Amino acid sequence: MRTAFVLGGGGLLGAVEVGMIRALLERDIRPDLIVGTSVGALNGLLLASDPTLQVVERLTRMWIDVADSGMVYSDGPIKQVTRVVRTGTHLHSDEPLRELLVDQFGDQTFADLAVPFQCVAASIERAAEHWFSDGPLVPAVMASAAVPGLLPAAKVDGEHFLDGGIVNSIPVGRAAELGATRIFVLQVGRIERPLTAPTKPWQVARVSFEIARRHRFAREMAALPDGVEALVLPTGGTSRDDNPLGYRDFSAISGRIDAAYDASVAWLAEHLPENP
Repeated sequence: MRTAFVLGGGGLLGAVEVGMIRALLERDIRPDLIVGTSVGALNGLLLASDPTLQVVERLTRMWIDVADSGMVYSDGPIKQVTRVVRTGTHLHSDEPLRELLVDQFGDQTFADLAVPFQCVAASIERAAEHWFSDGPLVPAVMASAAVPGLLPAAKVDGEHFLDGGIVNSIPVGRAAELGATRIFVLQVGRIERPLTAPTKPWQVARVSFEIARRHRFAREMAALPDGVEALVLPTGGTSRDDNPLGYRDFSAISGRIDAAYDASVAWLAEHLPENP
């Protein structure tokens, strides 16, 4: 049996993945392979560097530090407007995120990780998903987490990339392609929430994008080969992110982590009553 952890994208909602990781590792369920998208690439990278319970403290501290400082999206309105006018493409600088990653990983490469890890980004020039699996870690995760409109496109080897969630929000199919036979899906809760018809202009794009990514996830789940099992962990009901400014709301980080941990512990006890 080859076990994969698939970590989906979702901005600040990605804190729930920390609770899921803790629940899995406490059950001594450890990954042989990790694939991630966007914030799931960030969480997945830390896990791949240290696939033990010690990483939970490291992940939690990172999330709490980011919440306390607001470092990733710390620019005020004046700086945001100035940057949009100057660049025409994004609100925030990507330097805080880059500094966070460099501080953690420096010039390490994929080959330095304890567990095989891949992350996905959207290539602008090729209009295609691109999987990073070798070379330097920091540029790869920066590319996977380059949220359109919020952060600039990441440039890697002359090619420009945007957030991996555009092309593959929950890459369960990739894990199966790489030989996983048991896949734990760590998703941020959006697929748990029913969609409703948009009533405001800003909701139209969000609902449209949500349909596209849920459709791909459902299609990949339905197409999993015989003998491949995918287990979708619950978030504990922390998936409400309809506020368009919600990407800056760090206030619920600890609650999201704890709720996902409690829900995942209960789910695992019900669906995997004995240690696999």
